[in-house]
Amino acid sequence: MILSAALVLVVILPGQATARMAFEKLTDFDFPGNTYYSVKNLSLYECQGWCREEADCQAAAFSFVVNPLSPSQETHCQLQNDSSAANPSAAPQRSANMYYMVKLQLRSENVCHRPWSFERVPNKVIRGLDNALIYTSTKEACLSACLNEKRFVCRSVEYDYNNMKCVLSDSDRRSSGQFVQLVDAQGTDYFENLCLKPAQACKNNRSFGNAQRMGVSEEKVAQYVGLHYYTDKELQVTSESACRLACEIESEFLCRSFLYLGQPQGAQYNCRLYHLDHKTLPDGPSTYLNHERPLIDHGEPIGQYFENQCEKAPGSGPGSPPGTLDKIDTLPVSLDTIEDPNLTNLTRNDVNCDKTGTCYDVSVHCKDTRIAVQVRTNKPFNGRIYALGRSETCNIDVINSDAFRLDLTMAGQDCNTQSVTGVYSNTVVLQHHSVVMTKADKIYKVKCTYDMSSKNITFGMMPIRDPEMIHINSSPEAPPPRIRILDTRQREVETVRIGDRLNFRIEIPEDTPYGIFARSCVAMAKDARTSFKIIDDDGCPTDPTIFPGFTADGNALQSTYEAFRFTESYGVIFQCNVKYCLGPCEPAVCEWNMESFESLGRRRRRSIESNETKSEDDMNISQEILVLDFGDEKREFFKADPSTDFAKDKTVTIIEPCPTKTSVLALAVTCALMILLYISTLFCYYMKKWMQPHKIVA
Repeated sequence: MILSAALVLVVILPGQATARMAFEKLTDFDFPGNTYYSVKNLSLYECQGWCREEADCQAAAFSFVVNPLSPSQETHCQLQNDSSAANPSAAPQRSANMYYMVKLQLRSENVCHRPWSFERVPNKVIRGLDNALIYTSTKEACLSACLNEKRFVCRSVEYDYNNMKCVLSDSDRRSSGQFVQLVDAQGTDYFENLCLKPAQACKNNRSFGNAQRMGVSEEKVAQYVGLHYYTDKELQVTSESACRLACEIESEFLCRSFLYLGQPQGAQYNCRLYHLDHKTLPDGPSTYLNHERPLIDHGEPIGQYFENQCEKAPGSGPGSPPGTLDKIDTLPVSLDTIEDPNLTNLTRNDVNCDKTGTCYDVSVHCKDTRIAVQVRTNKPFNGRIYALGRSETCNIDVINSDAFRLDLTMAGQDCNTQSVTGVYSNTVVLQHHSVVMTKADKIYKVKCTYDMSSKNITFGMMPIRDPEMIHINSSPEAPPPRIRILDTRQREVETVRIGDRLNFRIEIPEDTPYGIFARSCVAMAKDARTSFKIIDDDGCPTDPTIFPGFTADGNALQSTYEAFRFTESYGVIFQCNVKYCLGPCEPAVCEWNMESFESLGRRRRRSIESNETKSEDDMNISQEILVLDFGDEKREFFKADPSTDFAKDKTVTIIEPCPTKTSVLALAVTCALMILLYISTLFCYYMKKWMQPHKIVA
């Protein structure tokens, strides 16, 4: 490396500064690593904040894919507990629309409260603009030295892993007045300090210009930025100068460019701020040339794009005397090999309290269509509570309150609630600041498990930042279903006649978040030799004229039908396959005789995505009823045991002797013969009496 004439050799002495967590970011680069958790539709800062609070997270890979049909950005956050980014010999991979953030421990009091402290460019250096040379044993010590530098503003760092050389510079890729170019240097990485204040971004004055100096049309650059730059902040302004001012004074990140979309329309944001510029992109201005227009043009304004520019110092340029550096005393060279014993000291006395002294009492209530997160604090809270990844569509602003609640919807994308086989989970953030996450914030993983096999409902909660899990368990009993057969007077019956109008009901209690659906219902003869499927596997009636489809009556299912029986048996057993779903179940669309109708025989789509077929957890319930012919008398030999458990299958067995058709026919013939004999007797009697001569009395 070529050093300037005023190069200073500096020693790193053992300091007392406690190591603080920070991040370095790589743009459009990726390192191999072990991903232990991934989630979609998070914001960039939520992804980085999550990794910050997870003790196991070593790096976070944040990617966003542009949907050309919208156009819109779909994000993907991956947390890695092992990353090759710390290995100097590991080669990074190019990856479009990727921000790779690596967790660091820097021993400096000047670590900024920004998402990342340094931008890293692998295997690159800037020649001839070095101010100080430091020998350090680690890259982290080199970056800490840049933050701790007091003799000049340290804007960039170069670290040689093989020779442990750390070079500090007050110049970066945007410095003017001299030729600045990144060149290849295998084994050495270039870093830019992103903890600078806005006024320190340039050596001299800082201004914003358009894209003319890049050699690419302004429209093409603005269109690329609108689609492929990740927006760090959006706001509504009245003019381009107001948007420029917002970028100049932005303190939550180092704003390097902005996109102004014209005059505001309604409540839409028209000013976008970015930490990126064309210098940050690995391919520079050529990145904009390879951009394709979106497939669908929605007619939205492209806008005007402006980047920051570092102006030259007065009198600089060809023929001007070279500038001089401040005189700095030379110190002897030594190696920094001191390890900080407090690097992983992240413990707290109470996992439910933060460093501001605010303690949180968080409870979760599992409802039929939402997850209610109730929060109580020991002192008034100001900030917001929102679902991670949905801070704009699923949030509550809290103003000086010690009790508040956030309802997480289970359906749709408003709250991004994830569901897998009855388990609904989300991540809730309790944030003090309106934009950024800090150590004082709390992140909770909330979960509701709806047991579709009718056993219990549980939920758990875990603060992501704390090493120990907080369990809050609740196990309300899931109600078992039962079958009831009622007559027209709503009385439960066990013996009926053919043709009686009956109400077939499958019931669960009303005070439950569950709904039920029934399918694969079968009517069987008492001897089980004959069966007839009345409801098919999709929940539709096989013959509505015999047994119509189910309709909803509160939480119950009912079907009104006329009693029938099998030829060889009077006992009819009904058996149905019943499962639970959350809230009212979605009816099946059935067809019969060229007509369509609905039958409540299947779950909501979200409940059956993972299991379309009958599982071993399905509950089969049954009910038996005795169906007599016309004129038969009802007499019960015995009934079901009243101690039968309501949760188990309930079978009522009724046996009653009934005449057969042969006996009825024989009885009819006998009666006819007796009547005939009776008529014949009367006829003979009267004929004999009529033919007998009458006596004449003198």
